[in-house]
Amino acid sequence: LRESTEKTAETLGSIGARLTVIDEAQKNITALSGQVVSLQEILANKQARGAFGQTQMEEIVRDGLAASLYEFQPTLSNNSRPDCRIILPGASASIIVDAKFPLECFKALREAGSEDARRTAQARVRSDVLRHVNDIADKYLIPGETQPPAIMFVPSESIYGELFEGFSDVIDRARRAQVTVVSPNILMLAISTIQSVMKGARMREQANLIQREVGFLLQDVRRLSERVEALKRHHGQAEGDLKDIGTSIERIARRGAAISDVEITDGEKPKLAIVKENP
Repeated sequence: LRESTEKTAETLGSIGARLTVIDEAQKNITALSGQVVSLQEILANKQARGAFGQTQMEEIVRDGLAASLYEFQPTLSNNSRPDCRIILPGASASIIVDAKFPLECFKALREAGSEDARRTAQARVRSDVLRHVNDIADKYLIPGETQPPAIMFVPSESIYGELFEGFSDVIDRARRAQVTVVSPNILMLAISTIQSVMKGARMREQANLIQREVGFLLQDVRRLSERVEALKRHHGQAEGDLKDIGTSIERIARRGAAISDVEITDGEKPKLAIVKENP
């Protein structure tokens, strides 16, 4: 009986521990379910979904570019306000990124229970996406201020995959309207490409600066050489002048010596030795 009681107590303790683990797992599942429901509520609300897409897009742009190369919620000349403007160094036109996306039509497509409902949902997807594409092209493609293509950001890889797999005609029409549809991964790749292009532009600017400075240096070297030659000419001229001065001094000394040797006697004219020299 004692052994049986001990084994029963041990079994009950093990069951209690397992129930504790199961209870913790149940709490985690409940919390995760709440987070999923919260995410669904965010994505179901158009305004909240826009903020969600905007935040995701901003994080990608902020991580990939310097703060001076982008601007969120700018105001264009036609008073429209895109979600993001990417500023290209040395270019007057910028790239526009729109972070809104029509999720309702995709939700209806996934929930379609019959073939008729699916065809209706597909028609709605085409209509909603193309309407949004046209809005982007009309509001954000301004000649001289923004450059094509404008970027339509879809913050869901699955929706992006559905677009390319089942609605290639919509993607083609968007491309003809000079609007490029991108997913988060493709936007990161595009930002990385833009960063590389900007880095190359900065390197070319630095190379041009170095080339210009080298040109200035060569000009300074030429001027220095000209001035050295002028100084050499001045030194040569000064040397000749000093030689002529020395010659004049020697002449004066000889003439002085000749004058000092003159003998004067009564009734005779002074006899002066004539010193003939070259001028």
